[in-house]
Amino acid sequence: MKLEKIEPQALRGNPFEMIGRDWFLLTAGDKNGFNTMTAGWGYLGVLWGRPAAIVLVRPSRFTYGFMNGGDTFTISFFGQGFRRELALCGSRSGRDVDKVKETGLTPVFAECGAPYFEEAETVLVCRRRFERELTEADIPEEDRRKYFADGDYHRIYFAEIIEAFERR
Repeated sequence: MKLEKIEPQALRGNPFEMIGRDWFLLTAGDKNGFNTMTAGWGYLGVLWGRPAAIVLVRPSRFTYGFMNGGDTFTISFFGQGFRRELALCGSRSGRDVDKVKETGLTPVFAECGAPYFEEAETVLVCRRRFERELTEADIPEEDRRKYFADGDYHRIYFAEIIEAFERR
């Protein structure tokens, strides 16, 4: 089975499971350089009448610079057989390790140049529409204490899904 282009509205998965339980790789950059990171927070839906995704990245993450260096990125969802690879991409920095080499994942590039991985089950190619820095005032106190004790607040990226692929 190979990845086939689909309409974003034809996604088969449950976004709550795909994002919150199974995690995903958020990848930004291009053929000249990119980084990927594991994420477990995000949203899929509709914004301004278009299929949309929302992702969050902390400024301390290596991927943050790549997210701000271009206007496209990808979200790649994998089967359960890739838990080790996703764990590595979430626990090691691209500043210190070549994640592609360490995981054995195969990068491929969307028509717009955004990188994703051949082994993914589902891929969303996204174009950033706008972003906003989260501040202390945006986050309820109990969540600030639990997730942001170090003050490393996320930047939230709102994006249009411009292409979608699923393994069929």
